[in-house]
Amino acid sequence: MRFVTFRHASGVRCGVIEGDLIHAFEPGVRLMDLLDAGGLRLREEGDVALRSSRLTLPLNTVELCAPLPHPVTIRDYMTFEQHVEGVVKLATPDGDVPEYWYEAPAFYFSNPNSIHGPFQDVAIPPGCARFDFELEVAAVLGGGGHDLSADEADRLIAGFVLLNDWSARDLQFREMTVRLGPAKGKDAATSLGPWLVTSEELEPLRHRASYDITLTASINGEIIGSDSLSNMSFSFGQMIAYASRGTDVCTGELFGSGTSGGGCLAELWGRHGTDFLPSLQEGDVVTIEGGLLGRQVAQIVNGSPGRNFSEYHAVSARG
Repeated sequence: MRFVTFRHASGVRCGVIEGDLIHAFEPGVRLMDLLDAGGLRLREEGDVALRSSRLTLPLNTVELCAPLPHPVTIRDYMTFEQHVEGVVKLATPDGDVPEYWYEAPAFYFSNPNSIHGPFQDVAIPPGCARFDFELEVAAVLGGGGHDLSADEADRLIAGFVLLNDWSARDLQFREMTVRLGPAKGKDAATSLGPWLVTSEELEPLRHRASYDITLTASINGEIIGSDSLSNMSFSFGQMIAYASRGTDVCTGELFGSGTSGGGCLAELWGRHGTDFLPSLQEGDVVTIEGGLLGRQVAQIVNGSPGRNFSEYHAVSARG
């Protein structure tokens, strides 16, 4: 099943897709409220809506929002070795993938308050001169736990969404020189959608650590990278299990796969030089696609210039 959140004259609504139609849930029902039990309630609500929805709309007549406009948290990983190799070479041309990367699925926390819809414009963050995108897929957790095994975690996944982790590379690289972050470099926008696809829908595509889904990224209609989700080196179950080590994970959390191979400019800069492709500029259109997971299209616009960096300069305590 595929589920959407959309704008309607009656307000923001949710529903299930069948063919080219949306069968809407009753007003006030959110996808977030139905994720428990690994998405069982979500599928049950979808079955009810397919049989008896009082509002049915053509999919192409509504404005789609992010399926989960307010996720609990966003953990973002780096699970594609090709991507890691490329970005390492951007910083250190003769560098190799860190040994620790092979030991555990490392992640950072992104901003759940900056979610964008799948066709929403994205503004360049203040102070950013090297804006980038990242083609990813996120698992949506449909339950909670503590010290989960990978199999236990996998059974809690309610579904998956296409994710674009927009990145202010120059800000990111500067702030990470203090051995912290990324922070503001990843803070401005994360695009989700167009829909949430249940785990059962993708099960026939399961392959190796993930699913045999082709991921493609384009800028202004020109394909710049393509990969398969099956090339993840860690499974989503392993990612969630590692996150639950010594702590709790809960319903409504997102777990991003990290950038697929060729799925961002930074990796290509690392492989071919920083002049290989320009960073994103006002007017550029970024399209990412993921088979059953759908397609996102975002136009880049200029954002607020923000405050001058000098306002944040440290006051030295040294004499």
